Amino acid sequence: MTMTAKIPATIITGFLGVGKTTLIRHLIDHADGRRIALIVNEFGDLGVDGEILKGCGIEGCGDDEVVELSNGCICCAVADDFLPAIETILARNPRPDHIVIETSGLALPQPLVRAFNWPDVRTEVTVDGVVTVVDGLAVSEGRFAADEAAVDRQRAADDNLSHETPLSELFADQIACADLILVNKTDLLGAEAARALTDRLTAEARTGVRVMASAHGVVAPAVLLGLTRAAEADLDARRAVHHHHDDDGAGDDHHGDHDHDHDHDAFESFVVAAPEADDAAALSDRVRTTIADHGLLRVKGFAAVRGKPLRLVVQGVGPRVTTHFDRPFSADEPRETRLVVIAQAGVDRAGVAAALGAEAVAA
Repeated sequence: MTMTAKIPATIITGFLGVGKTTLIRHLIDHADGRRIALIVNEFGDLGVDGEILKGCGIEGCGDDEVVELSNGCICCAVADDFLPAIETILARNPRPDHIVIETSGLALPQPLVRAFNWPDVRTEVTVDGVVTVVDGLAVSEGRFAADEAAVDRQRAADDNLSHETPLSELFADQIACADLILVNKTDLLGAEAARALTDRLTAEARTGVRVMASAHGVVAPAVLLGLTRAAEADLDARRAVHHHHDDDGAGDDHHGDHDHDHDHDAFESFVVAAPEADDAAALSDRVRTTIADHGLLRVKGFAAVRGKPLRLVVQGVGPRVTTHFDRPFSADEPRETRLVVIAQAGVDRAGVAAALGAEAVAA
């Protein structure tokens, strides 16, 4: 009997107005054939963010409805409960390749990550990663949202939420749970201020969490998806700084960013080819060190290991590098190491290639 691989799910969290909707709209627009199931505002009863549904080209999408998008993705607009949404998506044929969950502006990510340990969910879905979106301009000015009064109105409208918890505590909880922190709206900051803020958040986050600058939600899908963190198995490391009610309200997240057709301007991807590796563990250490030294977002690919007939699969994100042998090399396949590097624009390609054991970047 074949085991079906778990579907990866990415949780995107952040306060009202940070740009989650714009980020998700960009992700859906650039899915490149990947079937993405989108769950909007999974906990709470304040309604669905209609703007993202319109942005995905859906008209008249009501609550508790799953709608097929023109690009093959699906959108599940939920204003009731998380579990029925997951069950509805899992019942679809074909199943999605990835699930993206947009939390409400005040939702804490920890209770949602914990829900993936429910018996009906944990065998089918895994949390690929938690992405926390931050309003760079607001935080650099000592606020946690562009319009803190609007956030407070949202909180006051939901009886399920604590109305006394300071925004600073909610913000700290979102940072504590993140695998990737996106400092959005950095186009409104100077380069020095953006750098200072990303450095500060890096110091506040857990070890190995990547903090990246972004503008208008333009982030390559390869950066957001495929973090492979299995966050539901790592809850102790994401412990909330404070204790809150587990039922978090939903709300809208409309941010007036302009629509941008340009894609991955802030990122670049290239291939490094190297000879056979002498040892799989040594190669993992080399990849891990290169990611840290050059601030890489991801390294993934295949390697030949001397004396081993099978191809080695390599996946590196942050401090975590995983490897496994998947299949024999074919007769016409060169025994070499080929790694795809994803980095922010301007990375020292030659330095990365040398660090990974290659003389130059592959053509």
